[in-house]
Amino acid sequence: MSNHKQSLLEQDKDSFINHLKDIYEHSKWVAAALYEQRDALKTHPEGLQCSVAQVMQDIVEQADHSTQLALLRAHPDLAGKAALAGELTDASSNEQAGAGLDRLSPSELEHFLSLNTGYRDKFGFPFIMAVRGATKDQIIEGFETRLPNAPEKEFRHALNEVHKIAGFRLQDLPEYFWE
Repeated sequence: MSNHKQSLLEQDKDSFINHLKDIYEHSKWVAAALYEQRDALKTHPEGLQCSVAQVMQDIVEQADHSTQLALLRAHPDLAGKAALAGELTDASSNEQAGAGLDRLSPSELEHFLSLNTGYRDKFGFPFIMAVRGATKDQIIEGFETRLPNAPEKEFRHALNEVHKIAGFRLQDLPEYFWE
């Protein structure tokens, strides 16, 4: 991998995939599929970043249900065991810390763990919410609002949240990537 700053489209396959592998949490396959479509990325009228976001979303949307479910299951619980053990990706850690989930009181943490368990038991994947800019109270409200949902509706909602998270993560990449 070269040390100078290269735009995304100038990078070799390994660098390209490595830089994008956690845009969709622990789902390197999305970045690998994007690499195979990189020639089409130059054509989006709103620029490379919009093109990358759209094509990555399309890759996920075109995946079969079991692959999408695996993608959802790759996400950590909010304020869950992975966070407590320090096992989150850097992006997830920063997102959860930004929402104050790294500073919960013992009773708040217990409430989050209970909500996580109830949600996971009902839907078979963790509660996913793009928490950037959200407070812990808004996240709890999200849990409470979405827990009554039908499984199909919640699966769709969770995928939409994953796409929002991916969009934030793409925005966080260095500006030179998009040149």
